[in-house]
Amino acid sequence: MTDTPLILAFDTSGPAVAAALLRGPDVLAVVCEDMKRGQAERLMPLLEELLAEAGVTWQALDAIGVGIGPGNFTGIRISVSCARGLALGLGIPAVGVSTFEALSRDHPSPHIAAVPAPRDQFYVVSPDMEAPALLKAPLDTKLPVHMPPPADRLVENIARCAATRHGSDIPRPAPLYIKPADAAPPRDPAPVILE
Repeated sequence: MTDTPLILAFDTSGPAVAAALLRGPDVLAVVCEDMKRGQAERLMPLLEELLAEAGVTWQALDAIGVGIGPGNFTGIRISVSCARGLALGLGIPAVGVSTFEALSRDHPSPHIAAVPAPRDQFYVVSPDMEAPALLKAPLDTKLPVHMPPPADRLVENIARCAATRHGSDIPRPAPLYIKPADAAPPRDPAPVILE
């Protein structure tokens, strides 16, 4: 047995489902599947396969790391709710990691962290911004602009970020939404329920 925490991280905020298993500096296993739809049905089987490949049980995990976005509205909800449920069921902490934080692990100097958004826009954060924003392309800046790495590298960074915060008092993961969902409530009133 080792004192180094075993971290399972996963992310479905983009057009992929990705997971990584980390112990200390070592990535024990990583898996990534490109998919724009079906992440909710694929996430749990993918996590089971990852753990089996590494010869690890759910009970061996010390923490969950989860990508909280920004990105796909539904994808973020899938990962965050899964992480919170697993953490509750396993009695371990869940650590939410933004895509901005995960991509910035590869770029420690001042920069703009940018995540592609619909309609030629970007979710961005920079050192001089108080909060992330949604901006149109092209981004006009003197700082270098860095985009997220491939999904397998991003989920490894999510695991590493979660490991650095493991053991500290952290809030439960919550989705990082920069803009409201594109879906709108129906315009027609709800039907009357007869008793």
